[in-house]
This record gives sequence, C-alpha cells and structure tokens, in this order.
Amino acid sequence: MRKIIVLLVLALLPLGLSAQEQEAGASTKETKESKEKKTKNLKAVFTGFSGGMMLHGGYLFSDDPTKVFSNTGLGSREYVKGLPKDGFCYGLGGALRAHLINHIHLGAEGFVSTMSMMKTGSNVRTAWGGVLCDFYTDWGKVRPLIGMTVGGGAMRRLYVPDQAEGVHYEGDTTHYNASYVKTPFFFMDPYVGLEIGLNNHMAVIIRIDYMLPFGTSISNLAENVKWSNFMTPSGPRLYVGIMFGKLKRE
Repeated sequence: MRKIIVLLVLALLPLGLSAQEQEAGASTKETKESKEKKTKNLKAVFTGFSGGMMLHGGYLFSDDPTKVFSNTGLGSREYVKGLPKDGFCYGLGGALRAHLINHIHLGAEGFVSTMSMMKTGSNVRTAWGGVLCDFYTDWGKVRPLIGMTVGGGAMRRLYVPDQAEGVHYEGDTTHYNASYVKTPFFFMDPYVGLEIGLNNHMAVIIRIDYMLPFGTSISNLAENVKWSNFMTPSGPRLYVGIMFGKLKRE
C-alpha cells in the first residue's frame, strides 16, 4: 500500500507542477496585457508635447495719460496731463505645453514686454507668467486654437522728465528728475491663434491676445489705486514664434 501511495504521488507531482507553470504563465500574460492596456490608454490621453519661443509686438493705451504714471505719485501734477497715453510695445518669451486627447494644450508660459515713451528713457515694462489652457483642432497642417492664460506679473514704470534739470514744485523740497515704481498684478489673458506645421516636429505659431491685468500699487503715493482696478496701459499683442516637439497627430 505504501508503494502504491508513493507511486501515485510521484505520478501526480508532474501534473501539479505543470498546473502551477500554466497558472504562472497565465498571470504573466495577464500582467503584460494589463500593462499594454495602461500604456495604450496613456497614449490616448497624452498625445504629444511642444515648447518654443515667441516674439511679439503690440499697441498699448490708456484713456488718460495720468493713469499710465499714476503709481509714481505724479498723477496729481498738472504737467502729467501732457504725457503720452499710448504707444507700441515689443518683447519675447516662451511656452511649454502638453497635448491631451489631441484637442487640448495644457502648460505654462512667460513673457517680458517693453513700451518705450518720450525718447527720454521713460518706459513701462511688463513681465508676466502663468498657466495656459487652450483647445485646438486639425485642418491638415493648420491647427487653429483658442484659449486663456491665468497668472501674475509686475508692471515697472520708469519716468524720466523731458527737462534735464528736473522738476521742482513751489513749496516742495523734493527735486524730481526720475521716478520708478514696480506694481504687481493678477491677469487673465484670452488669445486665439494658428499653428502651421512645417514637419512632424516643428511648427510656426501665430497668436493674438489681449491681456487683462488687475492690481494695486505698492506705494502710498497713489491714493486712488485699488486692487480691483483694471491696470493700464493695456492692449492687443501679436506673437510669432517656433514650436518644437511631438506635433504630429496620431
């Protein structure tokens, strides 16, 4: 009887090992298929990436020249009314984006823009950055898009008078010859644009925006400036640049 039991055990042992091997093989196959499925789903969501640089030019304006320099504390001075209230700006910046489900860009961007005035060195320089999101579609090699950037920045206002000797006010012991103030702001920046594909990894981007900055002064000299104020000068900008990355629709 013992010999029979031993023989039965020895006979069934290979079958048990074979079953374990089949089970392990099935588990490995299932794990592989699961990984492939996850990879496929990830590729369906994350469909590309891109980044690049853009140059821009624009036209900024204010309805009153005193608002352009209001944060310098010069708004109450009569001669400020003769200062310019608009002008052209120029600058550059860059963006980095992830492409999602072949219809959404999600990323970040930052720019610097300078508006020169009066030929005296006076200028308004704006620097900003934030998170962007836009929606796009494909028309062959052309990809129209519409979106918005939200973030923060700062407006730096430098005022240099026309007269080299500076400005002096009766009853005022201060001798004014220049003023510089930095004003932080929150902004929303709607934009529309086109990307024109040159190949699978390079495209020309053309974009128009109109940034809406809201901020307050860090100086007590501007009593009428509040956080809810819409800051000026502001206006449209035209961007032209090159984007690199995985741009081809799969």
